Amino acid sequence: MSRQLELAAIDACCSPLARKPLSESQAVELARVFKAISDPIRLRLLSLIASHKGGEACVCDLTDAFEVTGPTISHHLKVLRESGLIDGERRGTWVYYRVHPEELARLSAVLVPGDAAAVTV
Repeated sequence: MSRQLELAAIDACCSPLARKPLSESQAVELARVFKAISDPIRLRLLSLIASHKGGEACVCDLTDAFEVTGPTISHHLKVLRESGLIDGERRGTWVYYRVHPEELARLSAVLVPGDAAAVTV
């Protein structure tokens, strides 16, 4: 095998996972968001909201899925809201939550090989 073919084979199998590394500010911001979903309840809440029919879920639809109190659910929703992953809108006595798809896309870009360059803060 020629030296050029050997180098091409190495590049093909051992190519970098990202086009460029994250900047310090990108890493700080993304760590904050990943920390928000590191809790199993928050990760499930995000999943429930994202998969809910119509793209939004009433808090009344979320609380029954967990064996924790309403205030605990409210706390977890607040953490997700403050991280920028979800947004809430009050309608009468209930709050409806929806996921910010651009935030999910930003997190995905970090996890998909070769797309870290697409991450913006």
